[in-house]
Amino acid sequence: MQKQLNRLPLVILAIVLAAAVSVPVSAHHGWGGNSEQETELTGTVEVPVSLAGPHATMKVRANGQVWDITLAPSNRTAGAGLKEGVIPVGATVTLVGHKNKTPNRFEMKTEKVTWNGKVFAVYPDLH
Repeated sequence: MQKQLNRLPLVILAIVLAAAVSVPVSAHHGWGGNSEQETELTGTVEVPVSLAGPHATMKVRANGQVWDITLAPSNRTAGAGLKEGVIPVGATVTLVGHKNKTPNRFEMKTEKVTWNGKVFAVYPDLH
């Protein structure tokens, strides 16, 4: 009986670890919640590019709404030349990507940003 009690913490740890790895990682920004249709959106930068998270982000005002723009992972976005401070607030940009499927959720997973004649293809393999 004592031997079984000594193993109990290991059994509990194994169960907890198994449960942890079986739960999907919800923080990852997959494509499943986005439309398959590619869309072009033109607007003005409200919040400039940030490389702070796992994916680069920015906010753009278009058609009277502020859109949350999710770009490629930060290192890939920077590698495409789109770094913090490159595009100023108020600049007009054109985005190509996939809008969120949820109605009235103004969010776009973006493949390409065009500003001032320069194209930043953050997902070049998708074109």
